[in-house]
Amino acid sequence: MSETSKVHKEKSPKNLGFAIVTISTSRYQESKASMQVSDESGDLIAKMLQEHGHTVVSRELISDDKTMIRETVRKALKSPKITIIVTSGGTGITPSDVTMEAVEPLLEKVLPGFGEIFRWLSYESIGSAAVMTRAIAGVTRGKAVFCLPGSPQAVKLCLEKLILPEAGHIILHARGT
Repeated sequence: MSETSKVHKEKSPKNLGFAIVTISTSRYQESKASMQVSDESGDLIAKMLQEHGHTVVSRELISDDKTMIRETVRKALKSPKITIIVTSGGTGITPSDVTMEAVEPLLEKVLPGFGEIFRWLSYESIGSAAVMTRAIAGVTRGKAVFCLPGSPQAVKLCLEKLILPEAGHIILHARGT
């Protein structure tokens, strides 16, 4: 790590407020029908964030609906308690996977390296199927947004290798400090 990166990371905020948004039409419909719903990836995100000293400010389960996704992210961006939004799900290539299309227009700056490095790391574990992996990150309004695939393995990989090591550093720069 460069000396500049070290200095920036030392200055970076350590306890960040996170919003977790799980995107799954089937689980959303089950929850609306008052059925017991499991959210393994959302649970994993919350656990890993809390283990690293961060706060989960909000957590939502929504449908694969472009308007619902966009409005949920917009709402989180308006909250003064939320610094980072992590979505999980809706990133595939089926016609109903619209997370990228819903979120990308909200970003002031996209961090292309996030998706590139994630696919490279994924390739090491799942092989050529990584070409179908879509993930995006960016900043807007001094906050960061990460859109992850819905699988627990992808969530764990993104958090361990990319989000947790760089979250504060990204926020430091997104705020212009």
